Amino acid sequence: MIELLFLLLPVAAASGWWLARRDPGQRRTAIGAPHPAFLRGLSYLVEEQPDKAIDMFLALVEVDAETVETHLALGSLFRRRGEVDRAIRIHQNLISRKTLSLEQRGDALLELGRDYMSAGLLDRAESLFQELVELGLHDERALRSLREIYEQERDWPRCLLVAERLESLTGQSMSLAISQYHCELAEEARRLGDVLGAGEQLALARRAHPECVRATMLEGHAALDGGDPGRALELFMQVAEQRPSYVPEILPALIEALRQLGREDVPAVLETLAQRHCSPALILTLSDALEQGQGPEAAMKLLTRYLSTFADLAALEHLLHLESEARITPDPAGRERARVALHVIRHLVTRQPVYQCDHCGFQARSLHWQCPSCRSWGSVIPVQPEPMTTGEPSRDRPPA
Repeated sequence: MIELLFLLLPVAAASGWWLARRDPGQRRTAIGAPHPAFLRGLSYLVEEQPDKAIDMFLALVEVDAETVETHLALGSLFRRRGEVDRAIRIHQNLISRKTLSLEQRGDALLELGRDYMSAGLLDRAESLFQELVELGLHDERALRSLREIYEQERDWPRCLLVAERLESLTGQSMSLAISQYHCELAEEARRLGDVLGAGEQLALARRAHPECVRATMLEGHAALDGGDPGRALELFMQVAEQRPSYVPEILPALIEALRQLGREDVPAVLETLAQRHCSPALILTLSDALEQGQGPEAAMKLLTRYLSTFADLAALEHLLHLESEARITPDPAGRERARVALHVIRHLVTRQPVYQCDHCGFQARSLHWQCPSCRSWGSVIPVQPEPMTTGEPSRDRPPA
């Protein structure tokens, strides 16, 4: 609470200046000593009674054209400190004043809306931001806040409407977000068994953003589910061209499409993909295919070559597992050491992030199409292992 005392010193200065200007006869009191009400407010703060302190400050700083900013700053200060209820109280008090100009009321409505969002009162915040849009005040900030609210509520049709209005207002492209909203609607339709509706939404997603890799992936899964493995394979290979880092997300479906087509060149296809963009999941899948087709020795050779270039715990864990299964270490003590090492590595693998946002650095173990931290769309991608070399990583070099 002591921090707040220092932050409120500007309020004291503004109050003293206003009182001196208001009543010249009291100029000496205002300049020579703080107003008694202000001292009482500070006393309440020291006694950790902030609600009483707020009452004193609101009584002291009469709202007019010269003190609105002080109220707004004080409310914002409480919100930043996490004391949202007090911020709401201050901004509500401000809005209740009849002397506010239209612009001042807009400022207060915006701050109160942000208070409600911080408190999780999304319906109240929504009504205030809608009022701002109707008044033509803070249009862009109000629309962005409405978009955030609708995203939290997963109200994708309203997200689309707001995104289109923002695009028209600012002139900035919202194509990426719009395509993701259509993908969300497509997934909802697919869960409900509405194949036609899902297809229409995916077409709109591709139209809004032709490079939307999520739409391509969903179309591939839909084609596979619909009994068209050839079209599915074509779309999955297109994913590898659009965003190679997302190949791990479609590997099981891609292999299933190859099998449904009667293709026996699964390892060759995976090796081709690895030459374009080598990823941990792709190497593990390729090693499994080699183990099934050529035996564990071929898989271990692949993993050994890969680990000579990339520091990948998951690949190392799989290599040690294959070695333990093959019983390469004959003596009991050596097998016990290998078992302990494998146990430690498995523990470390479970603690590693699998995905990371390339915008804010947020890490997760499951894919989020919208980053939970920075709210960016399409920025969370699979984590790549660190290269063993000191130069520039050669992520497109084949593992063999």
